[in-house]
Amino acid sequence: MRTFSLAVAFTLAISAATPAVSQTAASGEAADTYKQLELFGTVLERIRANYVEEVSDEELIKAAINGMLSSLDPHSSYLDETDRKRLDVDTQGEFGGLGIEVTMENGYVKVVSPIDDTPAANAGLQPNDLIIALDGKSVRGMALTDAVERMRGKVGEKIVLTIRRGDQAPFDVDLVRDVIKVSPVRARAEGEIGYVRITSFNRQTEANLAKSVETLKTEIGDGLQGFILDLRNNPGGLLDQAIAVSDAFLDKGEIVSTRGRDEAQAQRYNAQPGDIIDGMPLVVLINGGSASASEIVAGALQDHGRAILVGQRSFGKGSVQTVQRVQGHGAIRLTIARYYTPSGRSIQAKGIDPDIDVPPARVEAIDVTGRRREADLAGALDTPEPGSNDNEDEAPKTREEREAEAARIDYQLIRAIDIVRGIAIFRQSAAAK
Repeated sequence: MRTFSLAVAFTLAISAATPAVSQTAASGEAADTYKQLELFGTVLERIRANYVEEVSDEELIKAAINGMLSSLDPHSSYLDETDRKRLDVDTQGEFGGLGIEVTMENGYVKVVSPIDDTPAANAGLQPNDLIIALDGKSVRGMALTDAVERMRGKVGEKIVLTIRRGDQAPFDVDLVRDVIKVSPVRARAEGEIGYVRITSFNRQTEANLAKSVETLKTEIGDGLQGFILDLRNNPGGLLDQAIAVSDAFLDKGEIVSTRGRDEAQAQRYNAQPGDIIDGMPLVVLINGGSASASEIVAGALQDHGRAILVGQRSFGKGSVQTVQRVQGHGAIRLTIARYYTPSGRSIQAKGIDPDIDVPPARVEAIDVTGRRREADLAGALDTPEPGSNDNEDEAPKTREEREAEAARIDYQLIRAIDIVRGIAIFRQSAAAK
């Protein structure tokens, strides 16, 4: 009988992978497993015989496996050969699509963070947005891998995402797919402070970070006061890169540990001597879009007192996934452990709290053009220096121009800059005494 043979095959496969236990316990577990697999086989046969359309065994088995894995947590899933190859491409730092990191929440696709300078970011998608439909088709009940597949496609093709944001009514966002090239590290000088933004942890991150820091040291020179590491809206990536970035700023100590069901297999990762910024002040920016690898870095630097964290609580994705090949059948992505910071804090579902909570804010310029100055007073002395009022012919900015300029100001970054400067001034003052 096909159903029975299918159940037997599944049971034998499971038995071969199960560690030895007592004979009585094994007999009871095997009997229960037979019953459950017989149920599975019966349902499979009913679908094959009676479903309104013909469905292949391969499709049904793949869907069953994917359902089994996705029921465990939002990050476990089945990967066919196409999915697995795509995952390899993603970690290389270039892929096609919308430029958005997502997970599942309550049956909907949840935005972890958009990637800088991609269609998703340019359209204004935000962390915690819920994608409830793709091209008008509800994602309810759709596997995450299927949703991601629908969002990918040929460059230049359009797609409509229906978004639910907080208490707002759902709204549509039109996007055009593009080739997503993730440059994981961007850097610039903010006066006498080095600003480094890491957008993702792919295989290029560590090398690009080291190069960017050296470039800033040269550019700013002896006046360099410290660094800001911006991890906002960074969805994470490769564990080894998170460890390497943390190690870059730490001289010693634990960076992160992973603990699974078997505590004997717990792993700890420690820093090696050497700090690429030589102990200079460091501020790390985080927010609700900082996830996974970003949280490992933030947690390690915070626990060791190496950096001050500024912003808002991080995403809280503190679980470890491995991709395990299934010979001839793609692979499974399986959650096997949780991340813990050096002090023993679990990141999972809790996130990392900043040392200084700074919500995003809009800085509004105050109109002071009508305020009287010394030059407006009767009999005020003239200035003897020529050219001292070079801007007298410059037209005052309109209210719209002032508001547009203010909207571009990054309030969280401003606070971080002030903190770095404050620490640098304090250290210089202390050293002078």
